[in-house]
Amino acid sequence: MSTPSPAVARHPRLAELALALGGFGIGTSEFVIMGLMERVAANLAVATADVGYAISAYALGVVVGAPLISALAARVPRRALLIALMLVFALGNVASALATAFWPFVALRFVAGLPHGAFFGVAALVAAAAVPVDQRARAIARVMLGLSAAIVVGAPLATWAGQWLGWRFAFHAVGGVALATMLMIRLCVPAQPGDCAASPRRELGALVNPRVLATLGVAAIGFGGMFAVFSYVVPTLRAQADMPEALGPWVLTLFGLGGIVGNLVGARLADRHPVGAVPAILVWSLMVQLGFYAAANHLVTGLLFVTLVGTSIALGPALQARLMDVAGEAQTMAASMNHAAFNGANALGAWLGGATIKAGAAWSATGLVGAGLALGGLAVFALGRRLERHSSPGATPAG
Repeated sequence: MSTPSPAVARHPRLAELALALGGFGIGTSEFVIMGLMERVAANLAVATADVGYAISAYALGVVVGAPLISALAARVPRRALLIALMLVFALGNVASALATAFWPFVALRFVAGLPHGAFFGVAALVAAAAVPVDQRARAIARVMLGLSAAIVVGAPLATWAGQWLGWRFAFHAVGGVALATMLMIRLCVPAQPGDCAASPRRELGALVNPRVLATLGVAAIGFGGMFAVFSYVVPTLRAQADMPEALGPWVLTLFGLGGIVGNLVGARLADRHPVGAVPAILVWSLMVQLGFYAAANHLVTGLLFVTLVGTSIALGPALQARLMDVAGEAQTMAASMNHAAFNGANALGAWLGGATIKAGAAWSATGLVGAGLALGGLAVFALGRRLERHSSPGATPAG
């Protein structure tokens, strides 16, 4: 793994700010559609639940793009790679805004998702390399605050603007944020070499490492519950709690506030208890998603549990740090695949939530889907730990 630039180590906050702005744009793009589902559906002449396909398409773009880009571009200088990824992201969002039919829109959301995982993966490596090892999760969390800020500020503002100026404006605005990010990265992130020893074979080797696969499995399944609830939270509260459409942006804000709290608390917990943090957060996620199912018929309690569901983002820093411990030399692949797994969870959660609703269940049944996925994540974690112990008898597993 290459040595980080001394300039980044001396001024890590400037680099973190530039990288967080990229996360802000990515998060706004990913989450704004939850607040504009009814507008997109009406304009493109599809059922509201069908817009979940666009959410899943973006997530699948992340799943495909993360390993592909990580395998092929690990040797590329990191600053140049980050700028190139933001350019593709900008073009994908502007093209999404120009789509005139539903299925081309779905395809363009897939394209916009391609650079997502690799961007966050490389950004996490840059941030983690600039601090002592026992502060890695917190450094990653500061970069990821851009994603949480997107939910608190970016997605609600874009939703509000989309309600007044049309949903297409929201994706044009994201394209503008991506261009600004390119400039800030150029100015604030010193040039860093890629990993000159990397090869596609070595990076892809992470995908057959059982400990990496188990960690990614926890992310892909356990995190799906949060997305099952969040993907349909606005229409759920509108249908069951008579929430006015004007409150849609505030729902995203409350979720994002929960995400900021979860991100910071989860990072500190992960630095102190690298392994134990994961099951603890999954149990918490299971409880709050069940609570949302029971609370969604009343606006005040529904909004409270939206905030609590947002704290499930705490799982992110814990799993990112865990992957760095078990990935060996394939750090770029592992860091990127963490976000691919989370977006696999996004695709899985949105699909299962939509299928449950279309089967005739109440909108709030997404909370039951979420609880089931959190339980599945716990099962994968337990299986991974058992395999880890059996593969190293008498040894304490790393992390």
